[in-house]
Amino acid sequence: MRNSMSCMIGLMALSVMGTGPADQEGNAPGVAREKREKATFAGGCFWCMEPPFDKLDGVISTIVGYTGGQEKNPTYEEVSSGKTGHAEAIQIVYDPSSVTYAELLDVFWRNIDPTQMNGQFADIGRQYGTSIFYHSQEQKQLALASKDELEKSGRYDRKIVTEIVPAGAFYSAEEYHQDYYKKNPIRYKFYRYGSGRDKFLKKVWQKDG
Repeated sequence: MRNSMSCMIGLMALSVMGTGPADQEGNAPGVAREKREKATFAGGCFWCMEPPFDKLDGVISTIVGYTGGQEKNPTYEEVSSGKTGHAEAIQIVYDPSSVTYAELLDVFWRNIDPTQMNGQFADIGRQYGTSIFYHSQEQKQLALASKDELEKSGRYDRKIVTEIVPAGAFYSAEEYHQDYYKKNPIRYKFYRYGSGRDKFLKKVWQKDG
């Protein structure tokens, strides 16, 4: 379970059930279907993973949810218990002619601690671990190459433990989790600051500007 800085701060007492496997196709008029691809990442608290991707040109939509486990239609409370095998994750629909998968990977790495096992910052448990869920062999190879490059960079003094695994069923999180940073900006900023994420990222990436 999360500590006092948990994403549960200020949430509604009554939650909305998950909506099942996410289908983001056909939700952005004017964008040709053949120009759409998906990317799925787990980077700890999914509230913190939407902002950096939402601001990218070429990203059509983002949705937070649960993936990596076997249980169908899990709820937030079930995933938070750590018993479902699912992780909090973000699924991105993007136009590869405007933003590449390699660029998405770069944003992913710059917003996590890839050396932390079974957790991210203040959130502890496998459900908050980091993973790249690839949707094609091309994504797999790009993910492996980017991980290898980061390991060789000497940026971290510990081994990178982020998993690179095949994408499976992705279940949308409850509506109140979607775009949480927009719906509840004060609570979001309070959680994010308290989690230690920004302090860590600034220390690791400050030389890059």
